[in-house]
Amino acid sequence: MIKALAIDDEPLALSVIESFCSQIDHIDLQKTFTKPNEALKHLNKYPVDLLFLDIHMPSLTGIDFYKNIEQNTLVIFCTAHGQYAVEGFNLNALDYLLKPFTFERFKQATDKAKDYFALSTNQKTQHIFVRADYSLQKIILDDILYIEALDDYLKIHVNQQKTIVARMTMKTILEKLPKADFLRVHRSFIVPIKKVESLRNKTLQLGDKKIPVGNSYEEDVMKYFKNEMP
Repeated sequence: MIKALAIDDEPLALSVIESFCSQIDHIDLQKTFTKPNEALKHLNKYPVDLLFLDIHMPSLTGIDFYKNIEQNTLVIFCTAHGQYAVEGFNLNALDYLLKPFTFERFKQATDKAKDYFALSTNQKTQHIFVRADYSLQKIILDDILYIEALDDYLKIHVNQQKTIVARMTMKTILEKLPKADFLRVHRSFIVPIKKVESLRNKTLQLGDKKIPVGNSYEEDVMKYFKNEMP
């Protein structure tokens, strides 16, 4: 069960969220707030998994509210103001619901939360979610060919699919990936270990792609592969 709070300065909007949540088995809406400051105090004492959060509120915007809480709390923004969508997604929002939204659209957003938590509690991770093109995209780990850093973005090269470009750091995606299956070998490259075919002259061969091993990563790479490579 996903523990949730709803924060909106409009009581009618909260009543809609309450009604919708009551029809969804995996959401436990514990409390609602019309005043963000009161919600912030409550969250400090009683953390939850998910927030339904309005953006345009008089005392504190939803954007600023979310920046002031633990970032492992997921957020679904619910607002009548579409112009905040880009900023909301830049905060890694799980979804962005534009009022008025239907129950079907609301459930679609909560299903994303369900999938996210199922992934995080699964002992053997099979896939990850990343935000790209203003949506949350599911990537099967076995399909990842390699990951490449490009300024503030990552290019996730996926087997027989279009390259996925995501605005996130190497550190962030490493935290999502199973440590036993992926290795950072260069400041700009992460590779799936089982796809490495050979290591020679500080270069890894993955199919027809050659990946350089960075000087600061060489020791770790050599230590890892010394018993695996000829």
